[in-house]
Amino acid sequence: MTDETTVERPAIAAAVIVLNGRVLMVRRKEKEGQLSWQFPAGEVETGETGEAAAVRETREEVGLSVSAEELLGERIHPATKRKMIYVACRVVEGTPYVADEDELAEVDWCDRAKLSSYVPYPFFGPVEDYFKERLV
Repeated sequence: MTDETTVERPAIAAAVIVLNGRVLMVRRKEKEGQLSWQFPAGEVETGETGEAAAVRETREEVGLSVSAEELLGERIHPATKRKMIYVACRVVEGTPYVADEDELAEVDWCDRAKLSSYVPYPFFGPVEDYFKERLV
């Protein structure tokens, strides 16, 4: 008899990027559950921090250079059951565009009203708190 081990899937790091009262959102070519619009995000690689993954994924997905400013929080996502790491990031340079054409369809800077139409359910509490102070 052999012992079976469960391989845990890597955490997902999400970059929460607010500039001039708007948050950067990306639309995936394929929906993940009910969600097609989300933050730039991807798996944390072996030996990488959540903050480093959020910075790397932002560069890979939308060609934007950002720096990690604050860890907003972590949770197990209720729909995907994946560990999520939310990182507030500051734009260093660049203009976002669809850099990862295999995964993304478009990018958009969203104010509060547009964000509500893209994501019609509440955000994770610490992310929502962050938005209350920064979004128009």
